[in-house]
Amino acid sequence: MNIDNDKIYLKENTHYEYISKLKDEGFNLTDLSVIDYLDYPQKMQIRFYMVYILRNVDKVITLFMPINNNNLKVETLTPLFKSANWLEREAYDQYGIKFINHSNLKRILNHYQFKGYPLRRDYEITNYQLCDDTEDLMDEMGKKLNLSAKSEDLDTDLMFLNLGPSHPATHGTIRTLIAVDGEEIKAGVCEIGYLHRGFEKSAENHTYNQIIPYTDRLNYCSAIMNNVGFAKAVEDMMGLIIPDRAIFIRVILSELSRIIDHLVCIGANLVDMGGLTNFWYLFNPREKVYDLLSKLTGARLTNSYTRIGGLSNDLYDGFEVDLKTVLTDINKGISDALSLIDKNRIFHDRTQNICTISGKEALNYGFSGPCLRASGVKNDLRKDAPYYYYDSFDFDVAIGSVGDIYDRMMVRFIEMQESIKIINQAVKKMPKGEINLDNKKIILPKKEEVYNSIEGMINHFKLIYEGVEVPIGKYYNATEAANGELGFFIVSDGSGKPHKVKVRPPCFFMMSAFDKMIEGHKIADAIVNLGSLNIIAGELDR
Repeated sequence: MNIDNDKIYLKENTHYEYISKLKDEGFNLTDLSVIDYLDYPQKMQIRFYMVYILRNVDKVITLFMPINNNNLKVETLTPLFKSANWLEREAYDQYGIKFINHSNLKRILNHYQFKGYPLRRDYEITNYQLCDDTEDLMDEMGKKLNLSAKSEDLDTDLMFLNLGPSHPATHGTIRTLIAVDGEEIKAGVCEIGYLHRGFEKSAENHTYNQIIPYTDRLNYCSAIMNNVGFAKAVEDMMGLIIPDRAIFIRVILSELSRIIDHLVCIGANLVDMGGLTNFWYLFNPREKVYDLLSKLTGARLTNSYTRIGGLSNDLYDGFEVDLKTVLTDINKGISDALSLIDKNRIFHDRTQNICTISGKEALNYGFSGPCLRASGVKNDLRKDAPYYYYDSFDFDVAIGSVGDIYDRMMVRFIEMQESIKIINQAVKKMPKGEINLDNKKIILPKKEEVYNSIEGMINHFKLIYEGVEVPIGKYYNATEAANGELGFFIVSDGSGKPHKVKVRPPCFFMMSAFDKMIEGHKIADAIVNLGSLNIIAGELDR
């Protein structure tokens, strides 16, 4: 075993015992993936390596383990972590790695008729495959109910219903097959992947800056936070420190994005409960934020505002005045919405002690962000692993006590108020100066240089076509996005395009626990629970 700055290199099939010890020390599985070294510049004897990323309160450890080229078999981690279930299915789906003793090793992002493994380096990116049939999911449902896998053979009085995938109450393209006895859900099985667009495959074929617009389409309710998370990961990998003004602008826009993300989550969920007035109280200030973002970035929803090394442009004249007005409107919207539900018996009955998950169980499933904090775990990367001067801001971390729908919604209400505090402090602390690094190998030259000098034109041409060159290496970096820990694991081959980009989408882990959370509850509870988890299909499926 070799250790390199919290990167640990294991021998083949020694991971289970080692990770088991890390679990005893308080580490949880944050993410796992596979590296395919088929055409890597530095020739490797072993083609595939497993990557395990584990985190405790203040430390991240990344484990690398070779996989036998002849059988591609690895022992499952599902006895240790429930989060490993879907993560290993994804690794099987995308790379063909077989996990020994996994109870449900089947495709998860690609459809069940798909042939081949799309994230292998020799898979053609244009090799599209259509699905012409629906998977009935009765193999999984049969296991849960201890019944035959064929629906026509099921000897049961239960009724089988589909929640989604094409229904507004499922908040996107998500399907949950449920077995119900009257209104009570006895068992549930989730199917995702309907919005899978191959983000990680596309990333292999684009320069680092060209990937930024693709990150917009992850959690599109808070697009700038995805921009910031990816740009920060690349910059940290290169050892770059962007100007302070750019940092504070990123903080302001990230917290503003957190607010509008929470406004969508809470507002839409209150509509699902029948509270339409709340929706308007929360969505009207959200529209004001979109007007501000459109004025700043040129786009409302998908902003593509960051660049490796800085930002696309500085704040416009009058930005602070517009921001102050927007924050006032948000505060009023929060106050008005809370006044309708704070002592509302229907709201309390629909949310309290419904679809609960304990802190221990949430950690085991890989929860992060508001949903983890709602279960009583005081975990926030802005506090635990501070970046961008977050340790200099005065704000509180909101936590719940029960881990029910009520806590998940109320934590978000409080977080919006705390984000407003952070924004006001950041505006006061924000210095004047440059928003981009002074580095011709990273930042595009000004237009007058491009149009009036051969050096500027060549510099522009090379950066556009070849991209920002990132040194050879492997790196994981995460930020506290609206839904939780948004991580990017990047493998660089030294060129302007990444060899691999793996996204850790926060709501992927919450969705993996959804079926367990709704079992024993009513159909209507399942809908409201989905909204409280804030599942965003673009982030979930990538």
